[in-house]
Amino acid sequence: MTGAENPDKDLPPEEAGSQSQSQGQSEGQSQAQTQEPVPEGAAEPARDPLAELLSGYAPFEGVPDELMDDQGNVRPVWKDFLDRLAAAPDEEIDLACARGSQYLRDAGVFFRHYGPDSHEERDWPLSHLPLLIDEAEWQQIAAGLVERADLLEQVMADVYGPGQLVEGGLLPPELIAGNPEWLRPMVGVPPRSGHYLHMLAFDIGRGPEGQWWVLGDRAQAPSGAGFALETRMATARSFPALMAETNVARLAGFFRGFRDALLALRAEEDSRVAILTPGPMNDTYFEHAYIARYLGFLLVQGEDLVVRDGRLMVHTVGGLRPISVLWRRLDAEWLDPLELREDSQIGTAGLLSALRSGGLTMVNAPGSGVLETRALMAFIPAIARHFLGRDLALPNIATWWCGSEEAQDYVRENAGRMTIDRALSTSLPFDHSPDAVIGGKHLDGSAWDPDVLAREGGRLAAQQIVSLSTAPALSERKLVARPASLRVILTRTSQGWQVMPGGFARIGQSGTSADVSMQRGGSVCDVWVVGQQQAPDDTLLAATTDARPSLPQLAALPTRAADNLFWLGRYSDRVEQKIRLQRAYHLRMAEYGRADMPLIEMLAGYLDSMGVEAAKPLPEGLMADLEAAMGSAGRVRDRFSTDGWNALTDLKRTADKLAPRLKPGDDAARALSVLLRKISGFSGLVHENMYHATGWRFLSLGRAIERAWTTSGVLAAFSDPAAPVGAYEIAIEAGDAVMTHRMRFSATFTRETVLDLLLLDENYPRSVLAQLDDILTHLDWLEKLTADFSRKPSPIRRAVMKLQTELATARPEEIPPERLVQIAAACADLSGLLAETYLR
Repeated sequence: MTGAENPDKDLPPEEAGSQSQSQGQSEGQSQAQTQEPVPEGAAEPARDPLAELLSGYAPFEGVPDELMDDQGNVRPVWKDFLDRLAAAPDEEIDLACARGSQYLRDAGVFFRHYGPDSHEERDWPLSHLPLLIDEAEWQQIAAGLVERADLLEQVMADVYGPGQLVEGGLLPPELIAGNPEWLRPMVGVPPRSGHYLHMLAFDIGRGPEGQWWVLGDRAQAPSGAGFALETRMATARSFPALMAETNVARLAGFFRGFRDALLALRAEEDSRVAILTPGPMNDTYFEHAYIARYLGFLLVQGEDLVVRDGRLMVHTVGGLRPISVLWRRLDAEWLDPLELREDSQIGTAGLLSALRSGGLTMVNAPGSGVLETRALMAFIPAIARHFLGRDLALPNIATWWCGSEEAQDYVRENAGRMTIDRALSTSLPFDHSPDAVIGGKHLDGSAWDPDVLAREGGRLAAQQIVSLSTAPALSERKLVARPASLRVILTRTSQGWQVMPGGFARIGQSGTSADVSMQRGGSVCDVWVVGQQQAPDDTLLAATTDARPSLPQLAALPTRAADNLFWLGRYSDRVEQKIRLQRAYHLRMAEYGRADMPLIEMLAGYLDSMGVEAAKPLPEGLMADLEAAMGSAGRVRDRFSTDGWNALTDLKRTADKLAPRLKPGDDAARALSVLLRKISGFSGLVHENMYHATGWRFLSLGRAIERAWTTSGVLAAFSDPAAPVGAYEIAIEAGDAVMTHRMRFSATFTRETVLDLLLLDENYPRSVLAQLDDILTHLDWLEKLTADFSRKPSPIRRAVMKLQTELATARPEEIPPERLVQIAAACADLSGLLAETYLR
């Protein structure tokens, strides 16, 4: 039978259904109901905490369970863990789960949920109880997956090389030539590293007979490594003592090995390893940013890159810099608008030519998505026998390509136990196209027309319905059985494939369905590989000898990242300034109780010019700037500390919580004071804790330019001699200088004292002159990175020096109101001058 593996073998039953679940629950309930009552005066029976923990656990009939064996006994690998867990008080278990969830929230771990109306960010759905697997069994799984990874490498080498599999009849030509993931421009292009595949992920599940099966191959741009690490960190927060006592294999060595392997693939010492991401709207963007930060690699988008003379380069603030290893997290069809999808706006023109030139290694090679094709799994068993002379130790689920009459007849007869879907779609067992047929019915429940096999057989593939083993999950302090599948990550090193000792498991939301997709309510748990001896301490920082070190490259900041950091500085300071002025308005409303006072009307008009409706405690203009700050920060998550991100999101959550219930006046002023403290805390945290390299310079430049512009604008308006009484005081409040003014000047507020402090005092950190001094300091540092002493001063340097010299030699009484307006305009122009010099 074409493309069929063991067609006469009985297929496993369709999913663990509600009938078997209810039977298991009835058994558990009947046991509880038939317990003998304790006679009056008799001693209470000894409490069995483990029995209580397992009292509601009911594995499904005919379905293997990861916790219990066929006789209903707890598997040895779980025994010590469950004994310790059962002995813990209920409140301690609740606290443990809360710690894990809080860690993920603090770390900002999310996945993007794609719904009909929105692409919202959702918290990483942690199932707190880990899945335990004995080390000996894991070694068998790992060996089987390494064997499969080597086979997939051979398939890649053939379909982009001699084509012997098609020629020998082991692969139908239409599955290759007609596959959109098979990239003709890559045919005959040998990978520089000697390998097409450097990272793979496999979704595996345990079938009814206890054997592990491969459910899907992930070779295009496999995700999960970063999420596995964060899931491990969260679980370690939940059960630190249990983890230390359970001999759990650590993950740091896996990541260190892959990092060193990628560094060793660099073509030149001064070239970089970069991770190519589609951007913040991608569902796994958090992982891209997290892995880049964790491993110390550049995170780039297509617009950051350019091909020059066959070499891939990244635009940085110090000019073009070479990249010789690109770990792509972008599907191949979007990589190069010149040779692939011409409508791609997230790729880089000429990227494939850089591969052909031999100066670039890509992880994984473009075109590897062909390995994920559902129909290809039908031919893997025969290909394995061709290359290896034997069956794979870890087979994939039985699959049939419906391109032959024999396969069509078999699928037609057994459709009630199969899923039928597009042959060339990705082989994910729970992600189906709208036209998919499951158990003889369409997804909407309508009947299936078997004649479609004769009409479109070559476009369809059938797979046995997945019946996953169950694993324990915590529900209301009890263990419940839920279907589970594992995602296992493999990476290539100089010693061959290494398998992550664990990974993560997807857990179904109920026992009535084998669907474990997070998009439809599934959760994720850590996987602990448990050995006989305690795992040695290991960290990513352990010394290595097989990888060339990556030398510091301070100028290697992509211009896109520099631009976002610059605007983060601007937006965060703009939010602070608007909060100060908005608070000044509501303090005076609380004091005077009316809005028709000249000073209040002037302040309202000034806020209106800034896009802020003064009468509203938290107006849209203020909230929009806060959203913009978060957007800029979100696009540079790889360069942004977790504490800084938490401070910013805490500010946003507080503002969203306060906004609906605030009243103008004193209520609003007090709430704005809370937000002011939070935004000040964010600014201090970021500016004090960030490493003072290129990124921090652009963040600081954004803050300094914004502050110079807004401060001079406030002075132009509120130091005008014609302004209402009290205007000088508003200027001082906006500059957070009330205490300083009192210390420096015993007199009341005058125009001269206000200008002297907020415009001309180089020692006051919020004055305009102090901002210009800071800008020059940062420009000095940036210019040293690209030293060219033959050049004249840049336009931004000339503009800043001109302003700085004027203010450093001016006296407050010599500056008329119209000159303040000109100074504000000149400060605003600095943003464009900076962009022309470094960001374009």
